[in-house]
Amino acid sequence: MRSARFAPLGVMLLSLLLAACSPSDGSDKKGGGGHPGMGMPAPEVNVTTVEPKSVPVTFEYVGQTAGSREVEVRARVTGILQKRNFDEGAPVKQGQSLFTIDPAPYQAAAARAEADVGAAQARLEQAKRNAARLKPLYAEKAVSQKDYDDAVSAEAIGTADLKAARARLDEARLNLGYTKVEAPVSGVASRALRSEGSLVSGPDVLLTSVVQVDPIWVMFGIADNEQARLQRELQAGRLEMPKSGAFEVALLLPDGSIYGHTGKLNFTDVRISPNTGTRESRATVPNPDGSLRPGQFVRVQLRGAQIPNAVSVPQRAVLEGPQGKFVYIVNAQNQAEVRPVEAGEWSGSTWIITSGLKAGERVITDGVMKLGPGAPVRIAEANAAPNAAQKPPAKMEAQKKGK
Repeated sequence: MRSARFAPLGVMLLSLLLAACSPSDGSDKKGGGGHPGMGMPAPEVNVTTVEPKSVPVTFEYVGQTAGSREVEVRARVTGILQKRNFDEGAPVKQGQSLFTIDPAPYQAAAARAEADVGAAQARLEQAKRNAARLKPLYAEKAVSQKDYDDAVSAEAIGTADLKAARARLDEARLNLGYTKVEAPVSGVASRALRSEGSLVSGPDVLLTSVVQVDPIWVMFGIADNEQARLQRELQAGRLEMPKSGAFEVALLLPDGSIYGHTGKLNFTDVRISPNTGTRESRATVPNPDGSLRPGQFVRVQLRGAQIPNAVSVPQRAVLEGPQGKFVYIVNAQNQAEVRPVEAGEWSGSTWIITSGLKAGERVITDGVMKLGPGAPVRIAEANAAPNAAQKPPAKMEAQKKGK
């Protein structure tokens, strides 16, 4: 009686145990297997095939703009500042009058010098006539040697006096012209440092300055260690510079936009600054509309260099791990394989890989976030290699055979 009462309970427990040990219905339909997800299709990925080629490379530095010519405007003569002839902060042309110094004293000096020239001219003419009269008389022994010599000497002295008087007249006229203080170059004038009515005591007083902004200069520094690294790359043949070092210079503005004009590198100092450890370099850039102002900070991009036989992959394909950078490649079994790499320079939207990859390998560019090492993958038909992309992974083939 006791064993008959517990028989149904034993049968129920055995049934539950067998049900727990048996495979699920979904596994039967997919062909069996003990790993969850065995029946899921392999994720589709995009790949790029490694093809070494020459890749342009851009070097970027922080720079600051400066006027290509910055000239201090000073008076050359002493006098009272009579008038300012320009608008502060406005463009000025070369030769344009900026200030006027009271010209009256210099006009008087020029008139006096002009009169002196007239008097010297008259004395010279008189000396010439005296010498002309005495010459035939001296030939006939009608006058003494001394009288004739005095006449000739008076003519020579008169000639010298006339030259001196003309030089003083030129000086007076020059000083009169200096009462108009003109712009030495075309550019943008700064504020006036002296107002009308001020006494200007010649060149020791700064009146204003003119900055030429077209073209404009861009100053930047290249670090000594960066220069040494580039030199090593150049000597090893891993880098090619443009001919004669003629880099094309592009500017990245603070708002992230690219300036509309490109310039040229026109100076690199041979010295290294002991304060900054950099070599000063300079580029000249067209600035026809004056949109760049002196003192503005920009990013300087040097273009024209290239890396021969470079291996490059899109930046999104390079991942960062505890051991450094790595990429996923598709191996011969159509599985994702982790490949540690060393990355060098950026070139546009690609990353130059200095080691870790070789020609012909397929690097996964899209879909890497849903992968793990050894995971089966399916290459998108848009860039699948012939035959290789159509061959299913071994595990998927086993599942199909189990259907």
